Amino acid sequence: MSTLKDQLRADLTAAIKARDEVTSSTLRMVLTAITNAEVSGKEARELSDDDVLTVLGSEGKKRREAAEAFDAADRKEQADKERAEAAVISAYLPEQLSAEEISVLVSDAIAQTGAAELGPRGIGAVMGVVSPQVKGRADGGAVAAEVRRQLG
Repeated sequence: MSTLKDQLRADLTAAIKARDEVTSSTLRMVLTAITNAEVSGKEARELSDDDVLTVLGSEGKKRREAAEAFDAADRKEQADKERAEAAVISAYLPEQLSAEEISVLVSDAIAQTGAAELGPRGIGAVMGVVSPQVKGRADGGAVAAEVRRQLG
């Protein structure tokens, strides 16, 4: 069984006892998403910690995108709620990489793959090397943008 999932359950119980509405509702949503991921597909399975981190990452991204959409629609209260939920989720994710760290990883991958000569056609090769290194620690869109920028 996933130790991260156990941690989420324990924290949910603590949040309920502390009457922390934002944390408890957010953790309930996250645990539901994890359960849905476990039963999706042809056969039910237990998620590993890496799989749980993937679910947490996608749930956090949903909250960030929803907050941006609510801001664009001038619905500040809803945007603040989404940001609060994203903050709860981000506490369980690994430390996010800075733009400089992503840039260094992309530069190293370009040198490793020799994609500099290929230009934009080398994006796939570079992403194949960088993606496993940044999994859960950086947004894929930000990494892809940096790869495109460096390959011209």
